[in-house]
Parts: sequence; structure tokens; C-alpha cells
Amino acid sequence: MFRVTMTLAILLVLCALSVVTARHQARKLFIDLQAEQERARALDIEWGRLQLEQSTWAMHARIEQVARQNLQMAVPEPKQIHILNLMRGVAP
Repeated sequence: MFRVTMTLAILLVLCALSVVTARHQARKLFIDLQAEQERARALDIEWGRLQLEQSTWAMHARIEQVARQNLQMAVPEPKQIHILNLMRGVAP
């Protein structure tokens, strides 16, 4: 009888320890999940900022300004523009 009681007591202690360990692990994983969700939110904010920056840099006026100032480019005169007909010689 004493052996059965001791065996059950040991099993009870082991079960209790496994419950405590499982809860601790669950809390730790939940904290890690919250940290990763916060990191994901920060990355989403940074992504939005980068998209805004890219759209600003890619604006037509900005590109034209850089072309004029840094590359000394200018819009050609109409008489300098030549249109090529690339469809010549192609059978319909």
C-alpha cells in the first residue's frame, strides 16, 4: 500500500512539474510572439516610409530636375526629333 501511495505521489509531483514547465514555456512563447508582432509592425511602418520615399524620388519633376542639373540634359527642339518607323517591312 505504501509503495502504491509513494508511486502515485511521485507521479503527481512529476505531473505538476510538467504543468508548470508547460505554462512557463507557453508564457515565454507568448512573449516571443508579441516581440515578433511588434517587429512586424515596425517593419510595416518602415516599408511604408520607403514606398513614400521611392515615390518621391521617382516623380517626373524630380527626374527632370536631376537630368537638367546633374546631367546637363535638355528637352530637344522639335526639329531635332526624328520618328522611326519600325513597322516597315513587316508583313501583316
